[in-house]
Amino acid sequence: DLAMNLVGQPLVRQQVMKGVREFLENRNPVKPLVMSFHGSTGTGKTYVSSMLIRYLFQGGLQSPYVHQFSPIVHFPHAERIEQYKESLKRWIQGNLTNCGRSAFLFDEMDKMHPGLIDVIIPFLGPSWVVYGTNYRKAIFIFVSNAGGEQINDMTLDLWRARKDREEISLRDLEQAISKAVFENPQSGFWKSGIINEHLIDFVVPFLPLKHHHVKQCVVGELIQQGLEVRPGVVQEVADSIPYFPEEEKIFSSTGCKTVASRISFFF
Repeated sequence: DLAMNLVGQPLVRQQVMKGVREFLENRNPVKPLVMSFHGSTGTGKTYVSSMLIRYLFQGGLQSPYVHQFSPIVHFPHAERIEQYKESLKRWIQGNLTNCGRSAFLFDEMDKMHPGLIDVIIPFLGPSWVVYGTNYRKAIFIFVSNAGGEQINDMTLDLWRARKDREEISLRDLEQAISKAVFENPQSGFWKSGIINEHLIDFVVPFLPLKHHHVKQCVVGELIQQGLEVRPGVVQEVADSIPYFPEEEKIFSSTGCKTVASRISFFF
């Protein structure tokens, strides 16, 4: 499903499959699986995390063992941070006591209050027992737009140097992401022990999408909506999306995010 439906993200496929496969095949993992997804809007971060959850848990995101957190919904007020820390810790502890194979999704990490996420450090490390229960089979996924700008700039620089997008390696991007995400006072990971103690197993970069990737998204969406795939419509929908940089118009500014809503204009 990743190979067929995730458009233009070879690094993601490679990283996510490797991480999940190795983790699930290991009967006694040393620590939980911790992955952090980075990239700009519409590049597939939420799509991949929900696809993973759909395959790993009966009922997908509705499963009682899958827990989603959004800073805007669950932790909106900066002045209540101590209260949030306490309830987040209790919530994770309680759910892991119910089922060690739980999954926790943290959306919009770039909007998380700095310091809040550090309360979950004891659950992410390789300790055998935390608070009296063995938690090493859990999965934690952090999703963030932070680092997206740096990934886009780097992909653009490599494109200008005539290096194909598919040739970009993880090593090319890792340093840029780290700087943007982990050294930014506005980021939920700022000065975080999660970073200092190297608790993230996979930092997964989502690259900006080109015109032909957007066309693939349009085709996929038309099929999903049960509509006829007409080349003219595919072209028009893809052309209606804004691209950057201003002159060359190489990469989609919104990835594939607005594709579904734009299709209705053409039918």
